[in-house]
Amino acid sequence: MVYALPEIIELFYAFLYPFTRISTFLLASPFYSIQALNIRFRISLSFLLTILYFSYFESTTYDPLSIEGLSQLFQQAAIGVALGFSLQLISAAITLGGQAISNSVGLGMANMFDPTLGNVPVISQFLIILSTLIFLMINGHLVLLELLFSSFERFPIGASIPVEIFVQAIIDWSPLIFSGGLQIALPLIITMLLVNIGLGIVTRSAPSLNIIAVGFPAIILVGMVLLTLALPGIIQLIQEFWLNALDQLDLILVN
Repeated sequence: MVYALPEIIELFYAFLYPFTRISTFLLASPFYSIQALNIRFRISLSFLLTILYFSYFESTTYDPLSIEGLSQLFQQAAIGVALGFSLQLISAAITLGGQAISNSVGLGMANMFDPTLGNVPVISQFLIILSTLIFLMINGHLVLLELLFSSFERFPIGASIPVEIFVQAIIDWSPLIFSGGLQIALPLIITMLLVNIGLGIVTRSAPSLNIIAVGFPAIILVGMVLLTLALPGIIQLIQEFWLNALDQLDLILVN
């Protein structure tokens, strides 16, 4: 098959806009944005999904050098980032909950570098890995792709995009960072507070006891045991967070 140069340019213009929304969505969304999936994999997946896009939707062409074309290009990028970033709030809540648990059990200084989140406590990193596995277990990576293609039905390329819908959704979900983190960490925080009160009573009754030498290892040991016992509840809570977030995003794209 031989294509003339104007036809190639036309195909490129038609390919550019859905590719922009899909690639920015994969860049900002959970799982697809982790560093284990390198940039070549993301580009290849974006290219493949864009080809699938032309199997279900009609192509819309704009000149990217025109004002209208640049406006549409920025709109597609904004939609992709907004859809992906709204689900990153769940990861932020889990990170905050892990940080609160780390501080309560005496591991606040034990940090690991996460390319996505920066320096985070080891318990936060553990919970993020756990949440990623839960996300895959509920087929969240497939639901995200379904929501992505639903966005082309709800907000087709070339249509006027109501930005306030995404802004309001992110504002409504922002308190989840604190409330979700508190739900994850609160049982362990209260328990460790009681443990610290008990150690304080022991210190008052036996002043010669070196509380630093005895209390610090005891707090870490009790904290690890309690975290192990609390894991089933934390797993169920994280799963509910993901399911609720996917349902809310689906409501935005359907209504």
